Amino acid sequence: MSVAKLLSRIVAPDQDFEEHEQLHDHTYGITSDPLTQFACVFSALIHDADHPGVPNSQLVKEGTDMAKTYEGKSVAEQNSINLAWNMLIEPNYSILRKTICGTQSEEARFRQLVVNAVCATDIMDKDLKSARNKRWEKAFSTTNPTLGLDQDLINRRATIVIEHIIQASDVAHTMQHWHIYIKWNERLYAESYKAYKEGRADADPTDSWYKGEIGFFDFYIIPLAQKLSECGVFGVSSDEYLNYAIMNRSEWEKKGKDVVASYEKKYTKDDNALP
Repeated sequence: MSVAKLLSRIVAPDQDFEEHEQLHDHTYGITSDPLTQFACVFSALIHDADHPGVPNSQLVKEGTDMAKTYEGKSVAEQNSINLAWNMLIEPNYSILRKTICGTQSEEARFRQLVVNAVCATDIMDKDLKSARNKRWEKAFSTTNPTLGLDQDLINRRATIVIEHIIQASDVAHTMQHWHIYIKWNERLYAESYKAYKEGRADADPTDSWYKGEIGFFDFYIIPLAQKLSECGVFGVSSDEYLNYAIMNRSEWEKKGKDVVASYEKKYTKDDNALP
C-alpha cells in the first residue's frame, strides 16, 4: 500500500459529488493541491533515507554524532529530511525544484509539509505523539460546538490527514495481505536481530517479538486504521485497511509463535542471512 495508492483513494468512492468544489471541501483541499500530494509522495520516498537500523533511543544512548546534531529529537527522521533536502538543492536538480515549486513561498510550504510528514513517522516520541493526539481531538471532536468550516480547521484537518497517510504508508505491510505482512515483518526482525548481535540492542528481539506484534496491532496499527476511517476522506477504502489489520492480528495470534521460531532458526544459525 504505497502513499500514491492512499492518495488516489482520497476520493470518497462511496459518495457522489456533483461539483469539484464539493470534493475539494470534503478532502480538506488535498485533492486540489498538487504540491501537497507531491510532498506526501516525496516524504514517503525519503523518510527512511540513511536509516541506521536502530531506533532513535539507541542513537541517543550511543551518543552518536547524529543524535548530538539533532539534540536527541526525531534523530533519524531529521537526518533523512536534511540528507534528502541537501540533495534536492544541488545544481543538478534545479529544473526539478522549479517544477515542484514555482516561488519561494511554495518552496517554504513544500519543505514544511515534508518536515511535518516525515517527523510524523517518529511514533516513539511521547511528546510528538501527545501533540498529534491533541490536534486530532481538536480537529475531529464531534462534541466541540465551536468547530466550524473555517480555514484554520480545514488546514488543521488536512495536516492531520497527511500525517496519517504517511504513518499508514510507513507500516503499510500490516494492512495488506498476510504474506506481505510476514515478508516485511521478517525483514524487520532480521534488522533488529542484527542490531542485537552487534551489541546495539540490550535484548534479543526473539524473546518479545510475538507479544510485541500483538501490542503493536492493538495500540498502534488498529487505532491508526480506525482513524483513517474517522477522518472521512477515504470512504469505503478505509474499511479495507482496518479489516486487513484485524485479520493479520488474528492470524499472528494463531501462527506468530511458529513464525518467530522459524525466524530464530534461520537467523541465529546463519549470520550470512542477516541484512
